[in-house]
Amino acid sequence: MRLTSTLFCSGMLLANAAIATPVFVNGLTISGATGDSFGTSVNDGRVGFFSDIYYDPNRNEWWGLSDRGPGGGSLNYETRVQRFSLDIDSQTGAISNFTLLQTLKFSKSGAALNGIAPNPTGTLGNAFDPEGVVVNPRSGNLLVSDEYGPSLYEIDRNTGAVVKTYATPANLVPRNSVSGTANYAADTGNDAGKRTNRGFEGLAISPDGKYAYAILQSAMLDEGAGSGKVNRIVKFDTETGAAVAQYAYEMKRSGQGQGVSALVAINDHEFFVLERNNRGVGVGADLATADKEVYKIDLVGATDVSNIDLDSGVGYIKVSKSAQIIDLDANTLAALGNKSPEKWEGLAIGPKLADGSYLMLAGTDNDYSVTQNGSGQQFDVYFRFSDADPYAGSIQCPLGETSGCAWTSNGSAASLTDEYSLLPGVLHAYKASAADLAGYIAPVPLPAAFWMFGSALLGWVAYRGKGRD
Repeated sequence: MRLTSTLFCSGMLLANAAIATPVFVNGLTISGATGDSFGTSVNDGRVGFFSDIYYDPNRNEWWGLSDRGPGGGSLNYETRVQRFSLDIDSQTGAISNFTLLQTLKFSKSGAALNGIAPNPTGTLGNAFDPEGVVVNPRSGNLLVSDEYGPSLYEIDRNTGAVVKTYATPANLVPRNSVSGTANYAADTGNDAGKRTNRGFEGLAISPDGKYAYAILQSAMLDEGAGSGKVNRIVKFDTETGAAVAQYAYEMKRSGQGQGVSALVAINDHEFFVLERNNRGVGVGADLATADKEVYKIDLVGATDVSNIDLDSGVGYIKVSKSAQIIDLDANTLAALGNKSPEKWEGLAIGPKLADGSYLMLAGTDNDYSVTQNGSGQQFDVYFRFSDADPYAGSIQCPLGETSGCAWTSNGSAASLTDEYSLLPGVLHAYKASAADLAGYIAPVPLPAAFWMFGSALLGWVAYRGKGRD
């Protein structure tokens, strides 16, 4: 059944807007012990799964982004992205056979972009917490967004090296508004700009590759912080690297760690947004009241709020937003005891299927199934998903060991049995009809000839046009 609803825009109604209703097909769980091209060591090899997902239709490639690593910003981790493949049933959209193909580590000026938090705190340096990834159809390079800055980089798809650094708008920099001093590592001393670990969480690119769109995870410190529901989408010119507009996006709620986890372009003005709270099955997560939803938004008619304080709630128009179009909690997997994972963070529009519909893919971040104590000692976290609350009954073992384990709940000795496993990565496949994706434009690369002759042609046109008005 297809639903028709309304879009809300600063209290105004946009009537009779069709709401996409993709249908769940199936899901996969991928072992939390899966290693990448560098091995299986948790600090250089274990896959952190899907802080974001992107499908490149021009090369039939899937990319899955890992974040800053299992140390929570305190331990060395060379940040990276994984290229993978899936078998997809062209009729049903069912997915199977997840296979890692390539691991690409990120670097800048010959040094690794590292997950360690910025130190000194006022300098970003090579600190990097990647959360969003797309492929620029113009160059084939990756664009990757980061929470620490918040930052946006263009990265060579073959070497992993940064080839362009985008200009972060000054109002987003985490800082003390009186002294102007920045603290990129924590909120300490800051009263303005993005919140710690709440930078550019979602990233999208227009079909022609001209603009990139990065969204903050939640409200900035000077615009509501923990109690705020309105955050910012920043529009960047991919040619110049400059921010050209900002838009206000209102989340479903504040509290419970509510935030945006993914942004997916439908065309150059409509997007899917994945919102989630921090409930569900996860390392350290409360199981109750999991809430993971996908909405459709439209930038048309929204105010450029680059120079507007969002606290007032007046004087600007937010992006229009649909009712819920996908409930990621509605369909669960037996392998997880039919419970919802905590961190749904990746969302992508995949290939076209035989009947003209499209595969949509959602994925989770499993935090490497690792935790650590105040001394920095790391522990693998093993779950028994049949338990009513899998984390409350989980077992922690010294990293890479199966002895010396203890119950998470009370720290007493525990025996690791075959009933327990590391938290897996999860993928859900949805089938979206052509009507559900009305207006969708897949990324289209400009012909190579444009790059060879386009600039010269535009210059000639401009010259011929002088004095001819």
